[in-house]
Amino acid sequence: MPSSLVLSPENEALLTHTARVSKDLLQLPGPDFLDRCFVPGSRTPQVLRSLGAIYSHGRLGGTGYLSILPVDQGIEHTAGSAFGPNPMYFDPENILRLAVEGGCNAVTTTFGTFGAVARKYAHKIPFIVKINHNELLTYPNKFDQVLFGSVRQAWDLGATAVGATVYFGSAESNRQIKEITAAFEEAHALGMATVLWCYTRNNSFKTAEKDYHVAADLTGQANHLGVTMGADIIKQKSPETNGGFTALKFGKTFPAMYEQLSSDHPIDLTRYQVLNCYAGRIGLVNSGGESHGAGDLEAALKSAIINKRAGGQGLISGRKAFQRPFAEGVDVLHAIQDIYLNPAITLA
Repeated sequence: MPSSLVLSPENEALLTHTARVSKDLLQLPGPDFLDRCFVPGSRTPQVLRSLGAIYSHGRLGGTGYLSILPVDQGIEHTAGSAFGPNPMYFDPENILRLAVEGGCNAVTTTFGTFGAVARKYAHKIPFIVKINHNELLTYPNKFDQVLFGSVRQAWDLGATAVGATVYFGSAESNRQIKEITAAFEEAHALGMATVLWCYTRNNSFKTAEKDYHVAADLTGQANHLGVTMGADIIKQKSPETNGGFTALKFGKTFPAMYEQLSSDHPIDLTRYQVLNCYAGRIGLVNSGGESHGAGDLEAALKSAIINKRAGGQGLISGRKAFQRPFAEGVDVLHAIQDIYLNPAITLA
């Protein structure tokens, strides 16, 4: 880590936590991760080559860790809210430039963005094409993810992988599960890797006291379902609480889920997410979260430390990078990557 980067006392304190679940139970990130966790399985040589391209690219290439720039907020939120803080990103090429100069393993964005600049950048950085979205122009808004293009279109754009979201817990989740499982099967048949946003979404998951959309037990189960659907990489929001099943009085639980496999500490909550990714055989990348301005760097470093020490494989961080001046965005991405490159920050 650069000597100029000084962690806050709160982030420094994360470096000494001992995890409740031993790291010996996990398949940990490392240069041989694909050989250990994918070669024995069912993925074809073409898919392995695509995964190798992602894991080998950028400043974290060859480490088993991932730094991915995601920019789909122009559809998922609105273009004005996403790019208003820095209008240069209305031009799709600047998204690709940021990912390249930011040293990312890959960039994930929309059919429209890649369609505008694919020939210029397909050989410079791996593409992850996000094939479905929830758009907010429908009124009243609803929680649904719909396909905006086909897997074959993503392949034609030069995609190394396809990405998709399922809103587990929503009224439309059964259709989304079937739809994206079939899409991932087709992507694997074409030699592409797959990334799944395993988000929980249901109005009943948020109570007056807590938002259980980010509970470790609910998000952990979403991860487990996502791996079963054929995801090669799982994207999940960082957990902030636990006990969603017990508080909402649904699902199946066991006391050890809360008493032995987790705690209130963010590293333990995240390790439970990793445990549900087939004990780390499928990599967990956590969301970087929205931008709040001046405190973004410390918040991003905190997320990276928690993810790394828990056994995760990286951050997929967008708004903290592209909603600020270009050079500052590059610096934020590099600072996140430096956490994963720093051997002094070890597994808890």
